Amino acid sequence: MIKAVIFDMDGTLLNTLCDLKISTNYALEKLNMPQRTVDEIKNFIGDGVRKLIERAVSKNADEKTINKCLEIFKEHYSKNMYNNTAPFDGIIELLKSLKQMKIKTGVVSNKFDSAIKELTKKYFNNLIDISIGQSEIIPPKPDSKGILKAMEYLNIKKEEVLYIGDSDVDIKTAKNAKVKSIGVLWGYRDESYLKGADYIISNPSEILKIINSINR
Repeated sequence: MIKAVIFDMDGTLLNTLCDLKISTNYALEKLNMPQRTVDEIKNFIGDGVRKLIERAVSKNADEKTINKCLEIFKEHYSKNMYNNTAPFDGIIELLKSLKQMKIKTGVVSNKFDSAIKELTKKYFNNLIDISIGQSEIIPPKPDSKGILKAMEYLNIKKEEVLYIGDSDVDIKTAKNAKVKSIGVLWGYRDESYLKGADYIISNPSEILKIINSINR
């Protein structure tokens, strides 16, 4: 029986692409590096903000430059992450339905922890039970530590949880945690990246059907 649903954030619950692009390009501009397109940024997302910046900077950038770019990005993004970001269509309705069904909810993301907690409070206050981002104690996905910590907080077993995301990293994370996975097609990756998922869906309402089917 499914008792909890844990989500990825970027590309799954929230469309954050525009604000990530703006903050990345702001940092690149400050260091006199070429700007990146929306499609490039979309392909750079998924492994945490450090990887995003490592992929965005010039190929000859050294560690010191990468760290400086990341610092500028984080400062800018923390002040501008609400400008264009919004939940994907159907997400709020989904979360409200899960709450009515008494299904516990969580977020485990590769975005830095403070941003994840702020975004969760801003857009999903009272609809998400716990949110966990990358930090000194939580390594980036596909490490399963974030999911396992969320499961411990929610007091659920592996067979009682679904992990939902939009990338191959999310599917690998679910496998590492030994939980069922759902790959979503409205995010930043196409279906080819979701191979290995237990389910692949194109609309948030399908999550309710899957839960009802499992719990029948």
